[in-house]
Amino acid sequence: MTENGSAKAHAAWISTVVEEVLEPELPILDPHHHLWLDEGHTGWPYTLHDLHNDTGSGHNVVGTVFLECRAQYRTDGPNHLRPVGETEFVTELAEKSASSSGAEIKAIQAHADVSLGAAVEEVLEAHEIAGRGRFRGVRYITAQNDHPPLAMPSSAVMNDSGYLDGVRRVGDLGYTYDAMVYHPQLAEFVDVAQACPQTPIVLDHLGGILGTGPYKDQRGQILEEWKAQMTKIAACSNVFLKLGGIGMPMMGFRWDKRDRPANSVELADAWSDPIQFAIEVFGSERCMFESNFPVDKRGAGYVPLWNSFKRISASYSADEKTDLFHDTAARAYRLPLLAEN
Repeated sequence: MTENGSAKAHAAWISTVVEEVLEPELPILDPHHHLWLDEGHTGWPYTLHDLHNDTGSGHNVVGTVFLECRAQYRTDGPNHLRPVGETEFVTELAEKSASSSGAEIKAIQAHADVSLGAAVEEVLEAHEIAGRGRFRGVRYITAQNDHPPLAMPSSAVMNDSGYLDGVRRVGDLGYTYDAMVYHPQLAEFVDVAQACPQTPIVLDHLGGILGTGPYKDQRGQILEEWKAQMTKIAACSNVFLKLGGIGMPMMGFRWDKRDRPANSVELADAWSDPIQFAIEVFGSERCMFESNFPVDKRGAGYVPLWNSFKRISASYSADEKTDLFHDTAARAYRLPLLAEN
């Protein structure tokens, strides 16, 4: 597929920041990226070729995990099974990646309407078949906000009994549940984590720290509230945390509006405090760095983004870095640890 004009312009903009790769031998399991053939969430396609261009740009990316993004759904059949088309689409690309020289897509987090309660089992079984060994669980986004640019597809409320039954069923069947909320909803998320203690839950994007619209210029107060809620969430031993999403405009740093993208020093300066706090309260064994590409690519390139994570974790031990860059994601998605490879 040929690039459209906006894609070419964005690629040229991203290329204006060039950095030497820090710690180039450090193995990375990138636990959060997307793929789509249409305009997706950025305005241009993001294909396996694009993914491999990014993951092959210098860092030692040894594998990746695909996260649902409503791509290539089935166009017919029961509505609740249409998301299985995305798993079918990604499975084919994952198998191609395994026989290529690029990073292998080792796991798939698909979409299922968990508000179906126990009936979500039919969807999980269909994903399992379609994933041919790579299906690891589902994400169901409950992020909601009245500010229009933060709008998300409608979802069940987090105290809905059907939703909670569905999250529990995901765990009962041995799968992982990815959650995406905004920071004003973190108190509700605490209740979910406590109500579903047997389900491994991965909280995406640092818990969705908003910095736009009604949350603009309130970062200090927001981070204090965020830290209080994250401490409560960290007390739930079934919750993992993804450290990323820092290139998204909703986080309040409009890297995408600048003449040049963010470099790794700028990213690290902006995000060291919340990320290091999260690692302190959760422990490295429950935290994982994520690219969130190509969504975070709106603000920074792949090399600067991972360089920023390496800067933020520079004082951590080798074992802690193994967790943060590979093994925590491997545990969350039931993949081999580095020592097992």
